[in-house]
Amino acid sequence: MKRKKDENSNSRKSLQYRGTKCLNCEQPLDISDIYCPYCSQLNSNKQLSAKDFFGEFLNSIVVFDSRFRNTLKDLLFRPGIITRNYAKGQRLKYANPFRFFLSVSIIYFLLNSLINIINPGIEDDLNLSSKIMGNAGLDSLEQNVKMTTTEAISFADSVEKQKPKKALSYISEKELDTMSFVESYTERFSLYNSFYKKNKIKNAEVALDSLHHRNTYFNRWVYSKNTSVEKIKENPAAFVNYVISKIPFFLFFFTPFFAFFFWVIYSRKKYTYMEHMVFIFHIFSFIFLALLLFIIPDLIIGSQFLVGCLFLFIGPIYFYKALRNFYHQSRMLTLIKFVFLNTVFVIGLTFATIIFVAASAAVY
Repeated sequence: MKRKKDENSNSRKSLQYRGTKCLNCEQPLDISDIYCPYCSQLNSNKQLSAKDFFGEFLNSIVVFDSRFRNTLKDLLFRPGIITRNYAKGQRLKYANPFRFFLSVSIIYFLLNSLINIINPGIEDDLNLSSKIMGNAGLDSLEQNVKMTTTEAISFADSVEKQKPKKALSYISEKELDTMSFVESYTERFSLYNSFYKKNKIKNAEVALDSLHHRNTYFNRWVYSKNTSVEKIKENPAAFVNYVISKIPFFLFFFTPFFAFFFWVIYSRKKYTYMEHMVFIFHIFSFIFLALLLFIIPDLIIGSQFLVGCLFLFIGPIYFYKALRNFYHQSRMLTLIKFVFLNTVFVIGLTFATIIFVAASAAVY
């Protein structure tokens, strides 16, 4: 009855508006085709009206894509099952793991930034919860970023205070060319930094001319890092926020390293290296989804209770269950590998964060 009504009504699905060729991909169609079998676009020649546009918009919100619905349901309530189904070949049933992870993590950080702008006081609560939760998951990464930045600034300041005041030690380009790349870069930056502090010249071209160094892109880039160091020292919080905003991309590139250990300790399983990566992306996606669900309730109650529960209880239990459901090993063996993988994650994350912060400072 519904189909008959659509065919006789003034809706975009009506028979009177159907054509014999898809307007999107030009695939030949039969007049009975409501949708294109090739690209799935609605077979309709009707001009788009305001009613049609907003009707489709509201419908897309209320009746959202089944892949998104299946991904949310299985990711939140069936740890490891979503990865097992995906590895078995149920690809169209779920959203792409890599795209879904990036999307949900970016949405979380955008929402978190918006809340911090609207309610700056929440930052104190976040710092308090970080102390309570300790090193765990995403919180560990954020704390590592803050600690690495703070310690680097403190170390640089202490070294600067302890250094005896002396005249600028000039090194020519010819002398720098005889050194190895690392030594040359270190000496070059030290020279440019000393010159910058003494003369306060921000223009790299003017400074290089005064130093009688070549006006190359590399030399200008090295000299410009003096401004970056000064910006970080003046406002370390802004730099920390800048680095934290890049965390989704950091985790994206950190995953292949972490997946290597899954591939090694589960080498007897039939799963490929890429399927281990899908498993990790699903774990990270769950963390960001849970953070998105908890951020508003925690804001309302004025504490980070739910986020604390996520990293202390929910996250570890979810990870253990996901390992059990996906890899199908005994409880004891899964527990041993659970502890090992968590240890590798924390250690690897610490070293990777140091490199990540250094790289971020280089392009800041």
